[in-house]
Amino acid sequence: MENILLKDNVTDIEAYFASGGYKPLKKALGLKPADVIAEVKKSNLRGRGGAGFPAGLKWSFIPRDAQGPRYLVCNADEGEPGTFKDRELILKNPHALIEGMAIAAYAIGAGHGYIYIRGEFSAEAGLLDKAVAAARAKGFLGKNILGSGFNFEIFTHRGAGAYICGEETALLESLEGFKGRPRLKPPFPAIKGLFGCPTVINNVETLAAVPAIIANGGDWYAAIGDGKSTGTKLFCVSGPVNKPGVYELPLGVTFRDLLEKSCGGLKPGKKLKAVIPGGSSTPVLTAEEAWAVKLDYESLAEAGSMLGSGAVIIIDESQCMVKLLQVLARFYHHESCGQCTPCREGCGWIEKIINRFEEGSAGKKDIDTLYSVADGMLGRTICPLADAMAMPVMSFVK
Repeated sequence: MENILLKDNVTDIEAYFASGGYKPLKKALGLKPADVIAEVKKSNLRGRGGAGFPAGLKWSFIPRDAQGPRYLVCNADEGEPGTFKDRELILKNPHALIEGMAIAAYAIGAGHGYIYIRGEFSAEAGLLDKAVAAARAKGFLGKNILGSGFNFEIFTHRGAGAYICGEETALLESLEGFKGRPRLKPPFPAIKGLFGCPTVINNVETLAAVPAIIANGGDWYAAIGDGKSTGTKLFCVSGPVNKPGVYELPLGVTFRDLLEKSCGGLKPGKKLKAVIPGGSSTPVLTAEEAWAVKLDYESLAEAGSMLGSGAVIIIDESQCMVKLLQVLARFYHHESCGQCTPCREGCGWIEKIINRFEEGSAGKKDIDTLYSVADGMLGRTICPLADAMAMPVMSFVK
């Protein structure tokens, strides 16, 4: 099928417009905001940042009678190890994100939008600034957009490379100028978000899918994919494969098809050992489990893992699982904000134990301790970073 998100040669606004771009925005502005939300709900578009929460439902949480400003925030802080699809999307199709934000802002009544982008993405941030300026010059952003009376501005904001700021409330803290630490919920951002006002936060890939949904209808989008997992998904594949990269495929594609048809299979002489299917924070699957699984939210949950961000990390028989886990433990220990004791102490404890395994000084009881520490971290912190450490540990041990 034709790609919805990763189109060729549409970086320039004129090329994007020639391909049908910004016509969905004009269509949306002719509808009532509630009708736009209803169309997105009908599509069953789910958050592509990792959580998989229905986007239209999230938009509907904004109180209709809320006084004062409302905000739309795009999470472009792509820090999950193994994930590089949002960066690719910004480089290849930035106006889809901008148009998607304008439509979403109209639907929720937001006058200002922010793209919180990872600090290392300097080229991507510059490209977005140029695209925003071009859209404003054409009347797709700013005051009285397309003569509709709707006003909306977008600003880019570069982070400082903190993994924790990928969590939506830590992102808001950082955007407000504070240290990026997750907030207690409730209240949720839809009630009290950026600057204490109602806020919707969506991922780059989620927002970039919105123009196509408005153009073709929610039913059209819902017919793509498999069951409750609708639409296309960007899968970023890394590891010993012949063609690593980002692939846009319908949800529900089999892992076998992704690996063999899209990626050209494993490199010569390599044998599959394990697969991390949704970024480093998702439980690892054995080769046997991976060969049998479909890549959608429900199928991966049944297999004991998660779709996450769609970052598929291929592990072959020559790689050491202990060494891989050591790398992950070092990362999560370093990136913990330290606010919650189970995460602050647990990540450090786990790293120390795994270091002993890698050095050859661990005892058999350390296996049980490692699993027990991870189990004690699950679901006991303000944000999911502790879970992001615990789930890989428990699955690697198993």
